[in-house]
Amino acid sequence: GYYADRWKKLLIPKSSPTTAYFDTSDQDPFCMYNYLLDITTWNKSIRRGFIKVKITDYAGNTVESEMNSEASTFQQYKRVKILTGFYRDLDKISKISLTFSTKTLIGPKHKLRILQMRLKSLNNPER
Repeated sequence: GYYADRWKKLLIPKSSPTTAYFDTSDQDPFCMYNYLLDITTWNKSIRRGFIKVKITDYAGNTVESEMNSEASTFQQYKRVKILTGFYRDLDKISKISLTFSTKTLIGPKHKLRILQMRLKSLNNPER
């Protein structure tokens, strides 16, 4: 992946075997842009499911998150942090939309009532 060679100097000197996982894209430049999604909900009952994030910049370019994670549990007034990745990085974000889904989890569809949300770039923390 893009920039994976920078880890070589850190991983080789280890005396024991080391396993490293890198998120990569199947298209050039092969890198993933990681964001931390921090959500606080106010639903009275517990909700379990997946969040898909879509961000749009001022030019109208849109990118959707790619997550391979387990379902998150959302409880009233409890913060949940979710690592999410995008194949492209958008500099100036004008719009963020979230989609909550239970996917294959058994049970009726529910809404997730969000009290507070923060999306922070891990690749560019100064944003």
